[in-house]
Amino acid sequence: MSAWIRDLGMGIRFAAGGGREGWTRTILTAVGVGLGVALLLGAASVPNMLQNRDDRSVARTPHASMDGKPPQADDTTIMVRDTGTEFHGRTATGRFLKADGDHPVLPPGLDRMPRPGEMVVSPALRDLLDDPANALLKERFSKYRQVGTVGEAGLMSPLELYYYVGADPLTSAQGAHRVARFGQDDSLPLDPFLMALVVLICVVLLTPVAIFIGTAVRFGGDRRDRRLAALRLVGASARSVRRIAAGEALFGALLGLAAGGVLFLLLRQLVGVVDLTNVSAYPSDLAPEPALLALVAVAVPVSAVLVTLISLRSVAIEPLGVVRGGKQRKRRLWWRVVLPAAGIAILLLSGRIDADMGNEAVNVTAIAVGSALALIGLSALLPWLVEAVVGRLRGGPVPWQLAVRRLQLTSGTASRAVSGITVAVAGAVALQMMFASMHDEFNQLTGQDPKRAQLTVRSMTGSGPLAQRMIDDFAGTEGVTKVIGTVQAYVTRPGGGKENGITPTTELTIGTCATLRELADLGSCKDGDTFVSHTGSREQNDWVDTTARPGKPVNVGPDPDFDKDAKPVLWTLPKDSRTVKARPNPSGTRFDGILATPAAVDIKMLDDASTTSWVKLDPRTPDAEEHVRNAAARISPFLGVDSIKAVDRDKQYASIARGLQIGASVTMALIAASMLVSMIEQLRERKRLLAALTAFGTRRSSMAWSLLWQTAIPVALGLALAIAGGLGLGVVMTRMIGKSVTDWWSFAPLTGAGAAMVAAVTLLSLPPLRRMMRPDGLRTE
Repeated sequence: MSAWIRDLGMGIRFAAGGGREGWTRTILTAVGVGLGVALLLGAASVPNMLQNRDDRSVARTPHASMDGKPPQADDTTIMVRDTGTEFHGRTATGRFLKADGDHPVLPPGLDRMPRPGEMVVSPALRDLLDDPANALLKERFSKYRQVGTVGEAGLMSPLELYYYVGADPLTSAQGAHRVARFGQDDSLPLDPFLMALVVLICVVLLTPVAIFIGTAVRFGGDRRDRRLAALRLVGASARSVRRIAAGEALFGALLGLAAGGVLFLLLRQLVGVVDLTNVSAYPSDLAPEPALLALVAVAVPVSAVLVTLISLRSVAIEPLGVVRGGKQRKRRLWWRVVLPAAGIAILLLSGRIDADMGNEAVNVTAIAVGSALALIGLSALLPWLVEAVVGRLRGGPVPWQLAVRRLQLTSGTASRAVSGITVAVAGAVALQMMFASMHDEFNQLTGQDPKRAQLTVRSMTGSGPLAQRMIDDFAGTEGVTKVIGTVQAYVTRPGGGKENGITPTTELTIGTCATLRELADLGSCKDGDTFVSHTGSREQNDWVDTTARPGKPVNVGPDPDFDKDAKPVLWTLPKDSRTVKARPNPSGTRFDGILATPAAVDIKMLDDASTTSWVKLDPRTPDAEEHVRNAAARISPFLGVDSIKAVDRDKQYASIARGLQIGASVTMALIAASMLVSMIEQLRERKRLLAALTAFGTRRSSMAWSLLWQTAIPVALGLALAIAGGLGLGVVMTRMIGKSVTDWWSFAPLTGAGAAMVAAVTLLSLPPLRRMMRPDGLRTE
């Protein structure tokens, strides 16, 4: 142990006091390791970030009793009504509040209950409202006076658009409910398929980082080995110089660890001010888990020592020079195949995931270990593949021959430089195949028709005047071309008779003739007409006809199955009611039951009715949707305005997709930076050789093309390996979730992006190459 400590300490002194050359190598290593450490610390902070966001969300959620009964009003209870709006694609959510007494319970982030007409907003919403460019949004909240901002404890993130409004009156008829306290977890467990996807995402994003850190600690190997040969000349043993080399790498790794920590602290400040695909957090949320932080702090320097010792096994450091194998030994293939084969075997043996069993059906360890072994195996296969291919290349132009010869002599360095992108592309291909295979599971066709209408406006109360006002106000709104509106309620057959224990029930829809024509094929229609609408299903039609009987009464009052003491409110369906065929409304549903015009039935008789309007917008009018939302807010703040979409995307699935976009962007940026640092380090190692070639008359363009080919050949082989490995891993993962592969060409855009990134890095390395080709590079001390 004392010998280890002595030699490692000597290596650290060499790295710290080795002059400009020593510090250049150390800084390059520290930069490479630091980039990887910053990303690892960010990944280690994700569990805390998500937990803190969830805790604040739970803390502000109104508590509901287990029996579903609301609490009795007292001095501390409040009435709460959830609401929300959208502006230019951003969602603002909030709550209307009304205290029942003088000491109301307060949601987190408020220091007092807002009075009627007062509004407390989040800092992000305040800034949005204060921006003159957002006059339409400010108009929407013009009825309320801002009196403060919501504190951090009441917001999920600093960029969340959230608000509280004081209201009076606020009743259950308006959709409000009474609350005695806040704090309830109403989140849904993660779908098992999505759980498997999350595990694979973590492996795919972090494996290239680990590979790059292992590559970074090997920067400057040739110059280091020459220094170690000098130590052998003065009497150091072979084992000692290897430990000294490990000490140099350890120093660079420790500096990188510190640099990565500082970089992480700087970058996490951006999380609170930069909205990455609608995901933000407070900087304090990004705190690494203590166990993961300790793992990173120990694993990085230990890996630096181990990687250095392993890399020097094939190098003979002798007093008179360094021998890297006069007869270069071919790389062994068998153990490189075992790694991915073992990973695939683990995944296959873990069995299929049964969605009905919940998250317990997901073998997280098997997925993580199996996919990691498969990806690491690809990085291990790449050096063998590059060596096997370039060893057979002969002839060609001068730049090609220079590149091929360099790869034949040191193919390992080139392979290490592109191993990160190989693993990243392979993992991305597998992920894309999984996303494509489960796309239909989490992206459902709604049947809605955005061509007939773009917005749905709904009120919880049924009112003929309200429906007419909605039609009139929206029709006069800028950018609106058409409006239809209905009042709907459920009606029952009177008399107490039941079928299968249920009172026969159907729906009553009231609207003008123009509106009803959007819901069914009416033929002739005038105010006062009624119709019986059939959807086409014989069983459903028979059920409708048990209640909607022309010439017979129906109960438009409370449902006797829920309110046994309520007296029926009867209305007779006219005998001349014609049967018509329903057609889908803009929301994609068919209204069966009774269709009636306003003169046929008194809307005030209806119990528990709702009012709905569909609005068609002029695509040529800018901000037409915002004008409609403002018109709805003027009618009532409780009108729900929803966009009509052809596809409904699962929120958890969309959130994971956004997280993958962020992680992939950061990882690809790290890989690009690592490749640039690695390429500059390789050029620095060959500075004298490049200067000698220039002095002997080699054209600079030839050397530039040579550099391009030296990068292109390993990259092409790496991408080919990534495609094969990614497709194989993707097939296995889709099999695990019981799906079939739907997109075999998902690798095309990914490999194109990888190739483009490599091309950009190569172009950025040309200016340093030009400087290093100067003849003064032959000078030495």
